[in-house]
Amino acid sequence: MSNRDAGSSTDPVGPTSATAGLSTRNAVIADVVAVLVFALLARMAHNSDELPLSFTGWLDTTWPFLIGTALIWGLLAAGRIHPAPGSAWVIVGATWVVGMLFWALRHSEVPHWSFMIVAAVMLIVLLIGWRVIISRITARH
Repeated sequence: MSNRDAGSSTDPVGPTSATAGLSTRNAVIADVVAVLVFALLARMAHNSDELPLSFTGWLDTTWPFLIGTALIWGLLAAGRIHPAPGSAWVIVGATWVVGMLFWALRHSEVPHWSFMIVAAVMLIVLLIGWRVIISRITARH
């Protein structure tokens, strides 16, 4: 981590902050879990003979989006991006954009617009959702 840890007490907290008041480590873990859940739900929704629900299929769906999550958290940790109110939206955006780019490269085609919209909505629900829950819990204490 850089001199300025994304989970330090001087950083913003709240449902759209990077950490929502958690330690950086726990916020990264929560984001990784959210992306894993996103990919699992996608595989479950599209389970077919062509796209069977399997561990390797789940990983195949997950990795493009995890690269986006890792990239943005790496930039935060390196101090290239400083945590600010609204940083969670940057995390969602980077996860989505990088995930879509790697998906397009891997499949040699632009993702269908409906996939892009559903992926964006689900990533918002999951990546912002845990922050909203944590912010409400910590606000009560």
